[in-house]
Parts: sequence; structure tokens; C-alpha cells
Amino acid sequence: MSAYGCQEMSAKLERVLMRRPGESLKAADPQKWHYGPTFDGARAVEQYKHFAQLVQAGGAEILWLEDSGDGLADAMFTHDPSLMTEKGAILLRMGKPLRLAETALHEEAYNKAGIPILGRIVAPGTVEGGDCVWVDAKTLAVGRGVRSNQAGIEQLQAILAPLGVSVLGFDLPLWQGEEACLHLMSVISPLASDLALVHAPLLPAAFYMLLRDKGIRMIVAPPEEFAASNGLNLNVLPLSPRKVIMVDGFPATRKAMEEAGCTVETFAADALCIACEGGPTCLTRPILRGAA
Repeated sequence: MSAYGCQEMSAKLERVLMRRPGESLKAADPQKWHYGPTFDGARAVEQYKHFAQLVQAGGAEILWLEDSGDGLADAMFTHDPSLMTEKGAILLRMGKPLRLAETALHEEAYNKAGIPILGRIVAPGTVEGGDCVWVDAKTLAVGRGVRSNQAGIEQLQAILAPLGVSVLGFDLPLWQGEEACLHLMSVISPLASDLALVHAPLLPAAFYMLLRDKGIRMIVAPPEEFAASNGLNLNVLPLSPRKVIMVDGFPATRKAMEEAGCTVETFAADALCIACEGGPTCLTRPILRGAA
């Protein structure tokens, strides 16, 4: 079996890159990192442990990055600094200046694991993994906004063209401002190859039309829970098609997915995900997903 390869979002998660939060998160300045009032570093570390247990219980092998006290509090959100393809990893360039150094952590991890580097985004381009959604194996949607820019999207197009992949950019709204985080994946979570959870009011219209034309059924997440969670009710990690992990405390969103045939596991994450603006998907960089 291959040790890497991932050009879709919901097939069985076989291998994943994650970083255990530690001293860098515990010592983080909430104002500097734009963390919310429920942030508690020590409690966030404990909540992360439960999340990691759920990922492992789903059968995924975890490649660990350790928090050595480097001060990179957001580095636990391993979804963002790189993107995996069937031919190797693409090293991305973060749009949040505080996170620029994280890409080197991913490059080192891939080199150690023997995973080839297919390409990298360089200045002035920026692309964050949270803006990248595989609609299918040959179609990558990228949100163009505060975190990912046109120059980065064009570089991604050049890297992926030899693989026969179309990279399509979609404009995102500013929403809560330049300092906040609105990724394309803030408004969509694929649950299976033909099913997605969405927040319709912030979904780019052209992206919505693409999903519809591809035959992807969209479950509209309850807007009141989207508001209450700062969008984190929508951030759902598939361990396999229709088997997902979500943040606890949003029963209407859970019910909507269960009514669509999903099995849902939850974990407490008020100090971790809600406070730090990143959910279960953000905490993982899938390296290998199996057949759907």
C-alpha cells in the first residue's frame, strides 16, 4: 500500500500528520493569536488528547509533530501549511504572518517520512490548506480571500496542471475582518463523495453551482449554531464516508448529519477549537486516504 496520496476529502483516513499541542499553546497570548474568551491552554491540551484518541480509534496512523516550545501556537492546525496529492506534498505559504514558519515543520516531517515534495508556494503567493477543497480527484477549489491570494492560486495551478487537476478560485467575503479566519472550508465540510455540510449564506454562488452540477447533496447547517460556534459546528472531519468527528455542543447540526445517514462522534472543544478558530479538520493534514 502507498504511504501517501490524497486527492479527495472523505475516503477512509489511513495516515495523517498531527501536532500535539504543548508549551507553545499553553503560553500563547490570546490577543496576539486572536484566540477567544474560552481559551485555556492547559484545558485545550487535554481536549486535544481526546480528539487524537478518536482519530486513532478510527484506524488512522498518526505521524506526530511535537511542540518543542517553538512558540508556534497555531501549528497544531496541521491542515494549513501543506497539501497532499497522489504525487507528493505541496508546501504552502501561509497568509497569516505568525504562521509562516510552520511550513518548514511539514517539510522536515515529509523528508523524514520519505514523502516527495511536488512543489511549493513562494512569495508573493499565499495559499492555506483550509482554503483548499477537493471537489473530486481532478478538481480542486480554492477560496480566494485574506489567507489565499491570486498569485498563490496561479502557482498551485501550475504545480497541479501536469497531474490533470483543474484548480478553480472562488472569492470569499471578508466576514468578520482581516484578523479573523474565514477559509473556504469554514463554509463547507465534505462528508462523502456525494454529500457535504454547508453554511449557505457565506458559500460563493459559483462554488455552490459547481457542487450542484457535480451531484453533491448539500446539508445546510443550522445558521444559529454556526453563529454560536463562530462557524466551528461546520468543521467536521470524516474518518471515512459518512463517519465523522465534530465539536460537541451543537445537536441540531449533529441531527442534520445523522438524518443524512452519518455516524457522528463528538469531543469537548470549547477551550481548543471554539477559542482558537480551528476545528477537527484543521487539526489534521491527511496524508493518505483509502478508496471511498
